[in-house]
Amino acid sequence: MASSEERLKILKMVEEGKISPEEAARLLAAVSKAERRRASTTTTEGRWLRVRVTDMDSGKVAVNVNLPVGLVNVGLRMGARFVPEMEGVSMNELEEAIRRGVTGKIIDIVDEQERQRVEVYVE
Repeated sequence: MASSEERLKILKMVEEGKISPEEAARLLAAVSKAERRRASTTTTEGRWLRVRVTDMDSGKVAVNVNLPVGLVNVGLRMGARFVPEMEGVSMNELEEAIRRGVTGKIIDIVDEQERQRVEVYVE
């Protein structure tokens, strides 16, 4: 996805109330940083971090965000916004696993109180 498309997607998420303007600013800064790193990054090139939050009662996807792996920090922290239990997840360990080339589902958390499921995939 081109950086202009990523920026538009982030702005659309703000418009829809899915993320705050502050989170959008962090995402936009991360997109710029990721662009600078893309040329030198080989292990993460072409890989995506997919964060999906699903309402367990309706089965509807409340949030579906696809970010370049270079934005892994931002994506995981954004997921933590929806499920407080993610705060206990070691971001450093996840980043290291992604650098090593791990793919598939890396996080699957169910928040029974909020009736939400957060899933994070690397593809």
